[in-house]
Amino acid sequence: MSKFVIEGGTKLKGKVNIGGFKNAAVAIIPATILCQDKCIIQNVPLIDDVNVLGEILTEIGADVEFLDDTSISIDTSNINECYLKNGLSKKIRASYYLLGAGLGRFKNASTLLPGGCDIGDRPIDQHIKGFEALGATVDISDDGRISVKADKLIGNKIYLDVVSVGATINIMMAAVLAEGKTTIENAAKEPHIVDTANFLNSMGADIKGAGTDVIRINGVEKLRGCTYRVIPDQIEAGTYMIAAAATKGDIIIDDVIPKHLEPITAKLKEMGMGIEEYGDSIRVFYENELTPVNIQTLPYPGFPTDLQQPMTVLLSSLHGESMVVEGVSEDRFKYVNEIKKMGANIEYSKKHAKISGTKNLKGAIVRATDLRAGAALIIAGLVAEGITEIIDIYHIDRGYEFIENKFMNLGAKIRRVKED
Repeated sequence: MSKFVIEGGTKLKGKVNIGGFKNAAVAIIPATILCQDKCIIQNVPLIDDVNVLGEILTEIGADVEFLDDTSISIDTSNINECYLKNGLSKKIRASYYLLGAGLGRFKNASTLLPGGCDIGDRPIDQHIKGFEALGATVDISDDGRISVKADKLIGNKIYLDVVSVGATINIMMAAVLAEGKTTIENAAKEPHIVDTANFLNSMGADIKGAGTDVIRINGVEKLRGCTYRVIPDQIEAGTYMIAAAATKGDIIIDDVIPKHLEPITAKLKEMGMGIEEYGDSIRVFYENELTPVNIQTLPYPGFPTDLQQPMTVLLSSLHGESMVVEGVSEDRFKYVNEIKKMGANIEYSKKHAKISGTKNLKGAIVRATDLRAGAALIIAGLVAEGITEIIDIYHIDRGYEFIENKFMNLGAKIRRVKED
């Protein structure tokens, strides 16, 4: 086990390159099952979740090979079934995409209920609703195994009761090889929905409307292999944007799509940060003393729930009061007790956090309770006085590639050390 040791007080300066979008990659990799062919996925982030998915596909018969630091070749032609035998699926949330992909290709798939970060209940009822609407039966055993099966899949009109990214992607995967037309209404609109749809279309699927709340899918008989490049990670980019604000820094963030960053950009501008956008990069720089703002997380294009924790840390380091409302995840404030160890003044419930800012965060020993909380604690360590130690950083490695190296290149005093 390793931990991060951070000495606070350094303003971030320089340039950082953003990797491929984790949330897109972990959907696109399972989707390769649908083509019975070889795909080359480029701009894949080097993170633990990608490695686990590679292990899962290898276990069920795929030929998986990392071609270089950011490209992976996946040949799924030798997969005969989509039945996950062991507990790898418990390591990541995205393992549930094997259900949609397996159902689409084999009309049969089975896995243990997925794992991932402990941020409250994340039910899969909308996934099940979609599968059943296409003609599948769904069974969840007492030991937590979920199995989906169909004699054949028939397109249907599906209305999601709540906006769900995972359900939207899973239904798309199952529907691309179904007979007839499928319509998903009240669909999620996140950029990785669009990226997954574009990947499926690159394999020969017929999907229209991704990025809107109505997606239309005309089923096709067969998909083919392709080469595809994953979009940049808006959450990684947003993390560095917030870190620049917290440290009163001046950084250029390369390899981004500025349009995807607009919810973060708008709030940072409202606080007083300088923002300059270029073609595929963005400069974030400190100009004047920042003022607190209120935040409510919402489905895209609202403020992303995955940046709620870093933003809460930033607000905790400012003078004045602010309110953060969590409108997406069930229980995403568990990490607050960790930053309170550093002197943050926050009152919170499951959905709300009232922040009385302080400019005197102090270094402490804290624990990363989940992926994005871990990134938030790094930012807290960068602005705190003294030394901060972050344990359980395996959560961070699930979603951020080379995070300590990227921060060090910006001037941060951060190092990874082995725990005793």
